[in-house]
Amino acid sequence: MVRTLARRIPSAALVALVLVPTQIEASELSAGVSLGWIQAGTALRLAVGPHAGISWHIERDLLFKVHDLCSVVPPIEAGGAGVYNHTSIAIGYAWKSGDFSAGPSAAIYFMPACGNTLCGRIAGMAVGGHAQTNAYVAGPLGVSVDANVDWIGGSSLVLPGHVSVIVVAGPVLRWSAQ
Repeated sequence: MVRTLARRIPSAALVALVLVPTQIEASELSAGVSLGWIQAGTALRLAVGPHAGISWHIERDLLFKVHDLCSVVPPIEAGGAGVYNHTSIAIGYAWKSGDFSAGPSAAIYFMPACGNTLCGRIAGMAVGGHAQTNAYVAGPLGVSVDANVDWIGGSSLVLPGHVSVIVVAGPVLRWSAQ
């Protein structure tokens, strides 16, 4: 009797294996910390957290990128702390001192939110879009700006608008493998 153990492959890694051609020119890792705002419902909340990405140059200036942004909503306002983790795959354009990418995304969240008349906690999964630009101003050190818009489905008295928006910026550091 032969037994096999099944391993789950994360969906972003599976997409990367399928979409990225076998001839890859170079890869880059980037990581940083971002500070900005998240809006789910009517109230803006502070968002801070790490982000990381890996990109492959498919052609000279064309890149494929997998990116993850984990935003923490600190417990400094009514409603307490929360987490909004956002993962995306994107196609973009790169140049010597920066890059821009955009594509579909998925998010998992557990955070406070307020509607017009009611505040509470929301939790679940959402799909949406992601755009990011990195500008490297001192060698591998640069600035990253992320914008994410997600559609939050379901019926909620707390979140009647069904949209979440995150905009964060912060320092980024990149490593290249040629």
